[in-house]
Amino acid sequence: MSATLYGEAGLLGLLEGLTEFIPVSSTGHLILLSRLIGFEGPPGFVFEVAIQLGAILAVCVLYWRRLLGVLLGLPGDPAARRFALAVLLAFLPAAMIGALAHGFIKAVLFSPYVVAVSLIVGGVAILAIEHAIRQGWAPVRVISVPAMPWRVALGIGFCQCLAMVPGVSRSGASIMGALLLGVERRTATEFSFFLAIPTMLGATVYDLYKNRHALTPEGGALIALGFVAAFLAALLVVRWLVGYVGRHGFSGFAYYRIALGAVALVALLSA
Repeated sequence: MSATLYGEAGLLGLLEGLTEFIPVSSTGHLILLSRLIGFEGPPGFVFEVAIQLGAILAVCVLYWRRLLGVLLGLPGDPAARRFALAVLLAFLPAAMIGALAHGFIKAVLFSPYVVAVSLIVGGVAILAIEHAIRQGWAPVRVISVPAMPWRVALGIGFCQCLAMVPGVSRSGASIMGALLLGVERRTATEFSFFLAIPTMLGATVYDLYKNRHALTPEGGALIALGFVAAFLAALLVVRWLVGYVGRHGFSGFAYYRIALGAVALVALLSA
């Protein structure tokens, strides 16, 4: 296996870590860059899905005290149980719909054309939601994860399902959905981090199982390299993002999405 292929895997891992938790669609970026550089990794887009666990590990490392506190507090702490229940309820829609629609999603929707259109549509949606929030159409009612009503958690889960379309963005769908449901901006952003843990773990395990017969030692090495690169890049992004969105919101990401989607669409149609 050539050094070029390993270099491409490392580059894709860095891109995954940089984009997983910002509302620009990490999967969409990976599909577009893989197409651009002609990356020939493991089949079935399993590489693009599996390396997302590296970014998820970064969340576990950065929030380990909070996550451990919730785990240890489950037997006797009502706040810990409410935290865990909110994450579980938000995870369930993606788990059920993803299992049912997995084949269709991979066969039909993992297309650079779908990504380009979704980036543009998602960018416009973010701008519309930000405008609605500034106009007071979605007043803040939830200021912490333990205080999140079960209906709100479940609603965020269904919003996250929109991200099964590559280019929509899992973090973007869950954060924007949470804001519309009255969740405070910082809490919505952090909740998307915690929700990513079971969501991406489940998606990766399912994808690896479905493609287990096609995986090779070389493919495993590429996944491992991308995993490490995604982990290191995500460490830099997670803490920065919480502070950034508290000061500036998400409009900047929306304009970036629209610009990237338009460039990608023009390039694809001109090829």
